[in-house]
Amino acid sequence: MPKVPALVRLDEFTYEIPLQEVPGMRVPGRLFSNPALLSGVEGDPSLQQLANVATLPGIERHALAMPDIHFGYGFPVGGVAAFDLAEGIVSPGGIGYDINCGVRLLRTRLSAEEVRPRLRDLAERLYREVPSGVGSRGGVALPPAEVDAVLAGGAAWAVEHGEGLAEDLRVQEEGGRLAGALPQEVSETARKRGLRQLGTLGSGNHFLEVQAVDRIFFPEFAAALGLEPGRAVVMLHTGSRGLGHQVATDFIRRMDEQLVADGVQLVDRQLSCAPISSEDGRRYLGAMAAAANFAWANRQAITAAVRRAFAGVFARSEADLGIEVVYDIAHNIAKVERHGANGSTKPVLVHRKGATRAFPAGREEIPAEYRGYGQPVLIPGDMGTASYVLAGLPGAMDRSFGSSCHGAGRRLSRSAAVRAFRFDEVTRRLSAQGIVVRSASREGVTEEAPGAYKDVEEVVRVAEGAGLTRRVARLVPLAVVKG
Repeated sequence: MPKVPALVRLDEFTYEIPLQEVPGMRVPGRLFSNPALLSGVEGDPSLQQLANVATLPGIERHALAMPDIHFGYGFPVGGVAAFDLAEGIVSPGGIGYDINCGVRLLRTRLSAEEVRPRLRDLAERLYREVPSGVGSRGGVALPPAEVDAVLAGGAAWAVEHGEGLAEDLRVQEEGGRLAGALPQEVSETARKRGLRQLGTLGSGNHFLEVQAVDRIFFPEFAAALGLEPGRAVVMLHTGSRGLGHQVATDFIRRMDEQLVADGVQLVDRQLSCAPISSEDGRRYLGAMAAAANFAWANRQAITAAVRRAFAGVFARSEADLGIEVVYDIAHNIAKVERHGANGSTKPVLVHRKGATRAFPAGREEIPAEYRGYGQPVLIPGDMGTASYVLAGLPGAMDRSFGSSCHGAGRRLSRSAAVRAFRFDEVTRRLSAQGIVVRSASREGVTEEAPGAYKDVEEVVRVAEGAGLTRRVARLVPLAVVKG
C-alpha cells in the first residue's frame, strides 16, 4: 500500500504535494482547501490520485484539485490538468465516464411564494415529463438516422427540432456545441444506448431542482442574470447518459491495449491515455466532443420538458412564464485553451473532471451580456442546503487554468450513504424544511442524502478565498426530482 502523499500548506487556501512525495511526479500537486474540508480528505485515495496525475507526460505547471475533491476513476473528481499539445496526453479518466455532465440554470417570472402551493403537483409533473432513474428511457424519439446530426449539432439540433428557443443557445458554454466532433468515432453500441435517452435525467447525482433565490452578493451581475431575491428558478444536472459512458469505455479499452503493446506501464492503470497528437488521441477527442454535444442536446430537451411541466401545472403559456436559460456549464470535458504565465500563453489541452470553467470578465468566450462581470459558475449543493451562482475571477487564470469547483463534492460514497441514512429519515427532514422530493427509487434519495456531501458553504468559501471565483447568488431548494 503506497503511503498517502504529504501536504504542505502554501497559504490560507492552498496546499501542495511536493515533487519528491511520489516517484515520477513531473510537477507538484496543488489542492485548494481549508482545515474544515481537509479533515475529510487527508488519508483519502483522492490525494494519491492527484499525485499520480502529476506523473503524466506533458503536464503543465501543476496537477490541480478543487475544494470539492473526492475519489474518482483515474483522476480525482475535482481534478484539473493541462497538457502540452505536442508532448502531452489525453486521458478519458481525466474527463470521466459521464462526458459533459453539466449544470443548467433556468429563471422564471414566478415568485417562490407563487410556486410553493403547487410544489407537489409540479414535482410530479416534472417527474413525468423528464424520465429518470437507472437506464431511463422514453425522452425524445431519436431515429437512428438522426444520431450523427445530434452528435455534430448539440443543443442547436434540439432547438431545430422544436426542443427550445434559439435564444437558449446564446447563454450556453460553447453555445451548446463543441467544435471538432467526429460522430463516426462513436461506436454502434454507444449509439444504441443513446437512442432512447435524449431528454432523460438518469440516476446517481443527477437531478432537477426547483429553487428560490435566497441571497444576492453581487447585485449588478445578478441583475444581468435575471436573478432577484424570492424568484423561482430551476437547476438541472445531467450529462451524456449511456452514450457518453460507452464512449469512455470503448476508448479506455483501446488505449489500454495500445499501452500494453507499447510496453508502457503507468503508476495507475486507470490513467489510461494516448498522446494528444496520436491517432487514438485524435479519435477520442472527436468522440468526446460528439458525446459532449449529445449532453447539450439532452439538457436542451429537458429544458423544453421543464417548460411544458410548468405550463401544465400553472395553466399559463410558456411565454408568459418566462422560463429562460441563465447559463449552462460543463464539468466533465477537455478543451484546447490558451494559458500561460508572465504574459506569454500557448494552447494546451485542459482536462476538467468535476470542475468547471471560471473565466474572468472580458473573455470573448463569455456571452456578451455577461462579459463585463465574468463567466457564471453554477455550483449545486445537496438537496437539503443551498446551491450557488459564482463569477469567474482573474485569479483563476493565474492559479487554476481558469477553473473552479463544480459542486459540494461527496463526503461519503454512495454505498456508504445507503448504509448511513434511511429513506424515511431523509425525506422527513427534508419535508420539515418544506422541501418536496420525488425520486425513481428509495436509493436515489439515500445515496444523495444531504449528509453524504461536503458543506457547500465551505467549498464556496475556499473557491472565493483562493481568488478563483466570487459569490453572485445563493439558491435554496423547494422541490427535487431525483433519478
